[in-house]
Amino acid sequence: MDLSLSEVNEVLGDIKNLGEGGDFLNFKNISIDSRTLLKNDLFIAIEGNNFDGHDFLPEVLKKGVKSVVIKQGMEKLLPSNFPFWVVNDTLEAFQKLTLLKRKKLNIPLVAITGSVGKTTTKEMIGEVLKKLGKINLSHANFNNEIGVGLTILATDKEDKVLVLEMGMRGLGQIENLSKYSEPDIAIITNIGTAHIGLLGSKKNITYAKCEITKFLNPNGVVIIPANDHFLAKTLKEYWRGRVIKVELLNIENWKRNSNKDNNLQGLYNPTKNTILIEEKIFKISFDGFHNASNFLFAYAVAKELKIDFASFNKFDFAILEGRNKILKSVKTTIYDESYNASPESVKACIKNLLEKPRNHFFIFASMKELGNESARYHKEIFNLINNSDIKKCLFICDKDNEIFYSNYLKDKKKFLVFNNIRDVPEEINKFTKKGDSILIKGSRYWQLEKIIKLIN
Repeated sequence: MDLSLSEVNEVLGDIKNLGEGGDFLNFKNISIDSRTLLKNDLFIAIEGNNFDGHDFLPEVLKKGVKSVVIKQGMEKLLPSNFPFWVVNDTLEAFQKLTLLKRKKLNIPLVAITGSVGKTTTKEMIGEVLKKLGKINLSHANFNNEIGVGLTILATDKEDKVLVLEMGMRGLGQIENLSKYSEPDIAIITNIGTAHIGLLGSKKNITYAKCEITKFLNPNGVVIIPANDHFLAKTLKEYWRGRVIKVELLNIENWKRNSNKDNNLQGLYNPTKNTILIEEKIFKISFDGFHNASNFLFAYAVAKELKIDFASFNKFDFAILEGRNKILKSVKTTIYDESYNASPESVKACIKNLLEKPRNHFFIFASMKELGNESARYHKEIFNLINNSDIKKCLFICDKDNEIFYSNYLKDKKKFLVFNNIRDVPEEINKFTKKGDSILIKGSRYWQLEKIIKLIN
């Protein structure tokens, strides 16, 4: 999908040094990476935390590109007659051209944010929407101002829907992502305590997540979990359009005619791992109530996009590293949830573990970005573990916190405290027997995936 000279001029201002015949200049794509740059791309020299795109301009010019976008003051790095755009902020220029591409695509855009469950929900939506044809999703963790832009730019005319994951580390960041993507459907999976150390309170986290609606299509819709009354109340300050509330109930506790609020309701059968939604049955490949809850968002999106389902539907979702991954050995079954951790996600994974047969063990590495609330949230998890039938919890924390947590746990015999992940495999192997289950979960900081192959 070409971008023309006139379209780029309209966004960035007039090009400099345009020679004769340049009026018909077109670009196949926008690039910020000199390694993958093609000669028909427009290169933007972005300044990052660890690199500066202007340093690679000699390499870029050797590839035969027709033009570049640079920051004011960097003109001396280019040949005297080379066409270029000059801007105050090249990242902002990248985002503006991203929005230009998004508008030219003219396809539904689904944006997902939330404290936990974003990536799993994104993958579920992508699989469910395949009924419409080719779908483009955010890859890996492309959920910031660069990653979201690159995902939009990588979308082509064959794609029927674009699904973006939006992360944040402060107020205003999701608003910025919304501004340069203009979603049609926005999902807030939940409001948890991830990043509370950065934002200070759950109230601020709620405000940050609601920013996703700032540039939402006025005829679009926001999908949120039911029963989060503060989220629903806060959302009204940002959004006056349609809202869908999804609610998952355990089928064993469900009472007929209990849906007084007309929520989109699902009934979860943990024994069969199925979900009943609007008289249709869905069997999904991921275990646990939390995953069934995420599936409700996927169903709501599919319903918005007019997908018809059969009376029985089965979905096998792609397994991502460190999420929903089940590893079976001769001795134990490992539930690999090592990618990251927040208080809410840890509790959900513990609940899922306790539904498994035989003895239960937990390798738990400390949760980061909880600020002054860190000790309180860790104690909540410890108390949950202590009152469960988990046989042993191997807890990993920083050396600075080891004495504090060891003192708190000294009377709780099922806990062992470590400050190095390398000491954990040998210890867990002493306790487990054939058929036992081990949950592994912790902050990304700990890179727990490195020890999994050492566990029997």
